[in-house]
Amino acid sequence: MFAELGTYDQVITIFSPDGRLLQVEYAVEAVNRGATVLGVSCPEGIVLGAEEYVRTELQDPSFGWKIFKVDEHIGATVAGLGSDARILIDQARIYAQINRLTYDEPIDVEALTKRIGDIEQVYTQHAWVRPFGVSIIFGGVDKTGNRLFVIDPSGSYRGYRAVAEGSKREVAEAILKEEYRQGLKLDEAVKLAVKCLVNARGEKLTVRIAVIPSETNRFRMLTAEEVEPHMRRVTRIGKRDRRRK
Repeated sequence: MFAELGTYDQVITIFSPDGRLLQVEYAVEAVNRGATVLGVSCPEGIVLGAEEYVRTELQDPSFGWKIFKVDEHIGATVAGLGSDARILIDQARIYAQINRLTYDEPIDVEALTKRIGDIEQVYTQHAWVRPFGVSIIFGGVDKTGNRLFVIDPSGSYRGYRAVAEGSKREVAEAILKEEYRQGLKLDEAVKLAVKCLVNARGEKLTVRIAVIPSETNRFRMLTAEEVEPHMRRVTRIGKRDRRRK
């Protein structure tokens, strides 16, 4: 009835005896080993955050590879294989521009998320391909409001108020569950995102933050100078709490 033992985890189109697509689960594991990224939605906009590994002091500090501008009103942050993410982000940008040219209006965040999810899902059905080893958090402001979605390697997507992905997801989500509230100001959401990433990050990692304010509907990457005060504040509070213990 089933393929020989051990073969069902070598081909994407074969289910295991307990109904699992193991190649998809392996792709999810690639995401779980990736850098920590997160998104926070609040009434004043969307915040996207990521930790990025600095390979050398000679690396250009302005170059980012975990947070992307997709359209004027949409951003994305990725966990997993950066090369896979780049292909999907480029496709998302194309869809966004096609929508503007066809309908003369910006694409809805969910519509864009669904289209990229469709691509990821197709790559779970054919024997000559492999799943994309990446999860993408799409955040943006459209006519329906402030939206935040996550796609996983299977192609399924869900909406969130706040979410984290990557190797330290549990650490970040524990803070989000404890401190997130729906009435956050945008600056408070930035502080919360920074706190999650500072507590999750390791050595030689840079925290990057992007915002899409509801007032402007424009994606903007915060500069290192704008992020640094929040990092110092979080670090200072963390040291004070440790001394109290």
